Amino acid sequence: MKHLIFDIDGTLWNTTGVVARAWTEAVKESGVEELKDLLITDKMLQKEFGKPMDEIADDLFGDIDPVKKADLLKRCCELEHKAIEDNKDDLTYKGVRKTLRELAKDNKLYIVSNCQDGYIELVIRKNNIADIITDYECFGHTGLLKADNIKLVIERNGIDKAYYIGDTLGDRNSAKEAGCEFVFADYGFGEVKDADYIIYSFTDMLSL
Repeated sequence: MKHLIFDIDGTLWNTTGVVARAWTEAVKESGVEELKDLLITDKMLQKEFGKPMDEIADDLFGDIDPVKKADLLKRCCELEHKAIEDNKDDLTYKGVRKTLRELAKDNKLYIVSNCQDGYIELVIRKNNIADIITDYECFGHTGLLKADNIKLVIERNGIDKAYYIGDTLGDRNSAKEAGCEFVFADYGFGEVKDADYIIYSFTDMLSL
């Protein structure tokens, strides 16, 4: 029995196209003068996903009024959730759902992300995996960074050794800080030079 803790964006699925359209709509809706020409693209989001939500807002929206920035981020998340909920396409990487079910036969599965509160529940619901996810945690729920949320999951579940599967250098650093071995999803959004393991497609998890 192994304990496998998964990142979401760039590891389990890629929602950047859907989310970019939702966030661009939120920006236009906001009427913030400084952002009137801002067009959010999937490429922009691929560089941001994995960071805490407040850092993403700082990067994308810059030095605008803090209250407007907080309101805009909240609206972005609302429209993002609705867009993903309404989406009918399969946004997961090839083989994710089947592979997770295969892994769950002999391992315990968890999710830890820097996402907003409610996002992991959305991911679980959209992919019908509630029955195979043992526990999960996120920045939006605790206000803690990824390493500390990984530690929370480890402590709550009495885990001696865990593997964190992610796609960015931030994931790698968080895993190491939390005492996990790191599996790098090479197909995702980032680059990592010194992972403990590398997968080139999600199905490679079965051969580890």
